[in-house]
Amino acid sequence: MSEAIEQVSAVLDRMGAPRALAPRLLAALGAGAAERLDADPWLLLRLPQVTVEQTDFCARKHLGEGARPDDPRRLAALTAHVLRMSEARGHTAVEEKQLATVVGRLGVADPAAALEAAVAEESAVVLESIDEGDEDFDFEEGGVPELPDPDRFYALPDVGHAEQRLGDQLLRLIGGNDPIMDLATATETVDEASGRGGFTVSEQTRDALVTVALRPVTVLRHGPGDAAEVARALVCMEAIATDSQVGIAVAAPTAQAAAAVNADLARVRGTDVDPASAGTGDTAAPEGTEGTGEEERPEAPPEAEDAQGAEEVQETGESPGTGDTRGSESARKPGTPPVRAVSLAGLLAGAPVEAGLVVLCEAMSVGVRRAAELASVCADGAHLVLLADPDQAPSATPGQVVMDVAVSRTAHVAELSDPAEPGPIAELAAAVAGGEVPRVEAPGREVVRVPAASAEEAAHRVVQLVTDSIPRALEIGAEHVQVVAARGDGPAGARALNAACKERLNPGPGAHGGFDVGDRVLFTADGPGYGPGDTGYLREVDGGAVVELTGGGRVRVADPSALRPGWAVTVAAAHGGRWPAVVAVFPPEVPVSRPQVYTTLTRATRHVSLVDATGGGLETGVRENAAKERTTRLVGILREG
Repeated sequence: MSEAIEQVSAVLDRMGAPRALAPRLLAALGAGAAERLDADPWLLLRLPQVTVEQTDFCARKHLGEGARPDDPRRLAALTAHVLRMSEARGHTAVEEKQLATVVGRLGVADPAAALEAAVAEESAVVLESIDEGDEDFDFEEGGVPELPDPDRFYALPDVGHAEQRLGDQLLRLIGGNDPIMDLATATETVDEASGRGGFTVSEQTRDALVTVALRPVTVLRHGPGDAAEVARALVCMEAIATDSQVGIAVAAPTAQAAAAVNADLARVRGTDVDPASAGTGDTAAPEGTEGTGEEERPEAPPEAEDAQGAEEVQETGESPGTGDTRGSESARKPGTPPVRAVSLAGLLAGAPVEAGLVVLCEAMSVGVRRAAELASVCADGAHLVLLADPDQAPSATPGQVVMDVAVSRTAHVAELSDPAEPGPIAELAAAVAGGEVPRVEAPGREVVRVPAASAEEAAHRVVQLVTDSIPRALEIGAEHVQVVAARGDGPAGARALNAACKERLNPGPGAHGGFDVGDRVLFTADGPGYGPGDTGYLREVDGGAVVELTGGGRVRVADPSALRPGWAVTVAAAHGGRWPAVVAVFPPEVPVSRPQVYTTLTRATRHVSLVDATGGGLETGVRENAAKERTTRLVGILREG
């Protein structure tokens, strides 16, 4: 145990709190955590699992008569606690009256004093916005319209400042307003690029690409079955950037999403791609397999295969579709290297970005903090493109960047369109977007529904699918299958499924902070070359943890507490990633929403198994629970700018 953890544990002992909270408090409070906690016991509320009642009990034990209900430290902590709960639901700010109401429900006699205390303690910031009305003013007889009073919002400092910074940086890019090409040249370039590449793009896609060349910030929408059209559009954007000599940078939120984009690009360019490791979602299963998309109960896996799986990931080399394709047929001009997608963490690590055209794929998964970082590293005059599927859930972190940018009317919105028939995964996802969960024809077993009568049975089915059924029937190795769970706890939650998958795929004592070499891991924090949502395999532990990301790159983990088991992840953690096969599990009584199910389905590029133990709750949730609104300020910031 480190000295810092021991010091925090000693303070917890004095206030009657469990010592097990020490590591998480140290991570939340940072340097000087013990001294800060000793001076302010209400800092316990920084941990979401600690209640207000528990914190008040510990404060009274620690401070005695000094623990008053109106203590400014308590008032500030309660206000920040409400803001953190709002942040967890995706809000970037809370309107003043609403915040005061919620704080008052916690037993605070003077909510206004609590809000003032939070600002004084710098645990909250006040932000003002003026709502632009659409009313016409009567200027007759010298009348002058009165400006409306500004709306006041409160936010956690890092979130509030990040959203303001994002708005300011987007306005900087929008203010550049210089086209990369004129309309006629851009149209000609797109046609020439598609001709050289031996493909065509739809009229709608061509128009969208011209918009990208003309406008500084563009939201480029696409649907669930448009991976190939997105790749063709990226190749055409590469031609626009090359011909105009501005350069292009393409990023995806995670390393695994970048690898999937690169695989799609390789197909468009005509290079070989291993279908087991990267696919486009509608590739047929290997010859000899059968499937109809109907409910299926897989056979139990042979006992002899208990310990096989994760160790089969290649230790060296690039993932298919991410290597050099200079010698292949493509839409680029001879002698120029092909564009490759990189993870957003990788792009930011190389900041500033000098490219004149910057494209972010899977942009719906990016919240205000990460989007602010991206916009900040773009050069003056650069064009920023947010490629997004609008039916996906908004980001797991605060904000709804793509939707706000589109609604603000300060950027341009265009849409890609692929006239090809959608495959089974795209067909099901499109139906879910419309509020239905129908049966779909899946002759290549692209979609399989697996019923379960209980959470325990659902967990059993998941392990079968990952370790036996999918590798055997579809020749997609277990290392390329991602379990996506609708909840983190419970018998069929991500934690339990991770334990079950580890027992089968990489059994071990967890000798290195709960992990063993060969374990699949999930990143939950930023670091050099990695970011939240990245998954990989633990390869080394001596001298620090080394993780191999999808695509073959290795990163040294600065803070081991950023790692979690990664065989099974929640929907929020999966957002922004793409994998060849996904096993989606919905346990009984889990809250189900339409964006949640849609996002889960669209994480898969070749196959999805839908393990359903909801007893009809899946269909009901998709039909009745659409997206929840979030309170954000980005629209106002952009319009006021």
